[in-house]
Amino acid sequence: MFDRLKLLKNQYEELCRRMEEPETYSVPSVYARYDREARELAPVVEAYTAYERAGNDMAAAREMMEDPELRAFAQEEFAAAKAERERLEKEVRILLLPRDPNDEKNVIMEIRGGVGGEEGMLFAADLFRMYSMYAEKKGWKIDIANVNETELGGIKEISFVIEGDGAYSRLKFEAGGHRVQRVPVTESGGRIHTSAATVAVLPEIGEVDFKLDLNDLKIDTFRSSGAGGQHVNKTESAIRITHLPSGLVVECQDERSQYKNKDRAMQILRAKLFEAERARQNAAVAAARKSQIGSGDRSERVRTYNFPQNRVTDHRLSGDSKNFNISGIMDGDLDALIDALVTADQAEKLALSAEE
Repeated sequence: MFDRLKLLKNQYEELCRRMEEPETYSVPSVYARYDREARELAPVVEAYTAYERAGNDMAAAREMMEDPELRAFAQEEFAAAKAERERLEKEVRILLLPRDPNDEKNVIMEIRGGVGGEEGMLFAADLFRMYSMYAEKKGWKIDIANVNETELGGIKEISFVIEGDGAYSRLKFEAGGHRVQRVPVTESGGRIHTSAATVAVLPEIGEVDFKLDLNDLKIDTFRSSGAGGQHVNKTESAIRITHLPSGLVVECQDERSQYKNKDRAMQILRAKLFEAERARQNAAVAAARKSQIGSGDRSERVRTYNFPQNRVTDHRLSGDSKNFNISGIMDGDLDALIDALVTADQAEKLALSAEE
């Protein structure tokens, strides 16, 4: 590990040196590439530099211990430096874990009402509100591609894109089955019902990452069926794309422009096909070893929202860290929950890397 860290530090210093050369910053594309590579290396290099500094502090404190008058002070300094070094070593190991290449991408999310009839669809609408509020807090943009609503304000299904730095890295753990326990608005007897909704999370995939063969696509236009005023009744702006080899169908009807709907539908189709291929590859790995958090079966129940007990429980976490206040979560305060999932994911990956 330390040989690799030294190599990365040398690479970082070389990039910084090249960025100061006139022939580099006079070519914007070259400078931008060096700058991006340097920023990616900076966190691990900074942590490693601090680790080395803590080691030097330990050595200096050990020498001070030879002086009887300074021994007590030196022991405290040694203990503090040792603790810091151990903390930094763990941080460095986490930073060296392979990064998900999709982490910085925008995210495509789909929510569908599951078991529970109308209540499941109302819960799906609550989940969309939750993610919308979270995106707003993060300064991200939401673009709805397609929505099928019920008369009571529930959502049968909705597809939307969240655009923002690191959106996929934060929201990828939301994929799976979400269960709710509460008294539905449609329940006259006050009984608690259990309903569910499913959430799919896909990284937005560009044409460079995954090319579609136009010969494999059937593209139809139709009139939008949702809200939108008189305009949607006059033009066939909605788009339906069928991927013939797989039978996968994507619809987009939220934009008034047929071109924009087609472009968004192509993005969603590309992401779904990319995810299907990735799931196939993950299944091959999982046959030999337990799959990691976020790469397992998306139909698994990941979270329960218990309104009578005022708590949200994430079933991938353990101990006290798995329960959260329901009102905060439903209002989009997801960072503490997501941070816990990221930490659990890192711990599992560290354990796997130690086995290897």
